[in-house]
Amino acid sequence: MKVKKKTGGLAGVVAGETAIATVGKEGKGLNYRGYSIHDLAAEATFEEVAFLLLYGHLPLRKELDSFTARLVGGRQLPDALCQTLRAIPANAHPMDVLRTGCSMLGVLEPETSFAQQEQKAERLLACLPSMLVYWYRFAQDRTEIDFDSTESTIAGYFLEKMHDTPPSDLHRRVMDVSLVLYAEHEFNASTFTARVCTATLSDLFSAITGAIGTLRGPLHGGANEAAMELIEKFQTPEEAEAGIMEMLSSKALIMGFGHRVYSISDPRNEVIKGWAKQLSEANGDTVLYPVSERIEQVMWREKKLFPNLDFYSASVYHFLGIPTEMFTPIFVLSRVSGWAAHVFEQRSNNRLIRPGAEYIGPDQLDFVAIDDRDAAADSI
Repeated sequence: MKVKKKTGGLAGVVAGETAIATVGKEGKGLNYRGYSIHDLAAEATFEEVAFLLLYGHLPLRKELDSFTARLVGGRQLPDALCQTLRAIPANAHPMDVLRTGCSMLGVLEPETSFAQQEQKAERLLACLPSMLVYWYRFAQDRTEIDFDSTESTIAGYFLEKMHDTPPSDLHRRVMDVSLVLYAEHEFNASTFTARVCTATLSDLFSAITGAIGTLRGPLHGGANEAAMELIEKFQTPEEAEAGIMEMLSSKALIMGFGHRVYSISDPRNEVIKGWAKQLSEANGDTVLYPVSERIEQVMWREKKLFPNLDFYSASVYHFLGIPTEMFTPIFVLSRVSGWAAHVFEQRSNNRLIRPGAEYIGPDQLDFVAIDDRDAAADSI
């Protein structure tokens, strides 16, 4: 199959060097620091992967235990931050909540020296789930969650605080895998934002806040939310096929398919689809997964477009009882590990990022004084 070359938006432009991830090799590969995403998703926890991204190697048991203990100890939120979160309207988008919370934490606990970068990155990784769930539960029913938990993993902690009950082993594992899959993806839009900000010698909180704002855009984050809204429109595979065909004929944008870097398939989708099927069977689902599969079949048959990570992640999060508007914020809870790794890497060999632009405006114009402009306009 001949792959159409992508153009525009700096497609194909090499903007720097990285040792953190390779994306799209042979049209489908993804590695974190040399390790296959398939191996990491099957064998590692998210905490192991976050450590790998931040510190460059898979942790030994004592390193992982210490890292996990620091993350558990960093879940508490300052009173001033809780007050800020309570003031955010209930109808705010959760991505706005995380962007605001990250920025506020940078005010309350600033990075005053780059020597603090690891501590500050771990603090964000630990407490972003607390920020998100604290605001959500307070906005829903004025519940102020307790940050204490017997759950040692970020996946388990998030689900426990969302639902006010410990998750099942299956739910904890699937959530953990999804965090692994979303953790890092090379020079995507939000990561590049973080690196551009970092290159000015700004602080880590500014870089991460900028990355969250970039991820908020529907062409970067948000595809899983759009995919869920699409899937929920249909009650049967046949209805889904008819609906997708109609959307294609009207040239409507169908989110969750294709990818800017992958040309053959998204390796993360292969993993998450299997977990979506397992959750579907465990939940007795007869609609969402069959509808999703039929949409996938139609999109490949008609457009040769493959599902990306976001498409089946939508069903996974739905089966885990997570509201649709929380899907993209979960992306943040994971990707902050990759963003922070890129901040570290940019600082280690920094140069201000300042690309040029091809000018397409008018040639040199003669300046006309304002009175002469008015006179010319009056004469028309």
